[in-house]
Amino acid sequence: MAKRALIIVDLQNEYEADGKLPLENLDHAVANARRVLGAARDSGEMVVHIKHETPGSHEAPFAVGTHGTQIVEAVAPIEGETVLTKHFPNSFRDTGLKELLDEADVENVVIVGAMSHMCIDATARAACDFGYGVTVVGDACATRALSADGVHVPAAQVHAAFMAALAFAYAKIVATSDLLSA
Repeated sequence: MAKRALIIVDLQNEYEADGKLPLENLDHAVANARRVLGAARDSGEMVVHIKHETPGSHEAPFAVGTHGTQIVEAVAPIEGETVLTKHFPNSFRDTGLKELLDEADVENVVIVGAMSHMCIDATARAACDFGYGVTVVGDACATRALSADGVHVPAAQVHAAFMAALAFAYAKIVATSDLLSA
């Protein structure tokens, strides 16, 4: 059986209701991510926590050293789990993630976290481009509403569009219950 790792992307306080970038349905995504994390820990899979930080002003989202950069308590790392800090949407860029996975002979990655339309998308596409089998647990990811050219796009539609795009060529999209029952 191919070796698998769980990558938890940016489940940080900045996305909570009192953060600078609150996400819709974050509590639901975190609860599902916690279930996926528990299963990964129980099976001895590698777990990698990705934490976003923005160097510079303490007023910016994810400013270094602020409460917003801390990982949500429900999915906080335990001893032996790796935490990598990133400064870009792609969790592989300048973090050593690929080297870490390759050293552990990981062939497949499971991705959960935030935001569906940004860091989940960028990380899943990069993982696929690097040759990993990619599974995104759709109901363990969260996003927010967006707008472009005066068109408001609700968070549920943003999320669905990005999951559909990833499913087209980059990742298998599954529900938490399906991942855990497989």
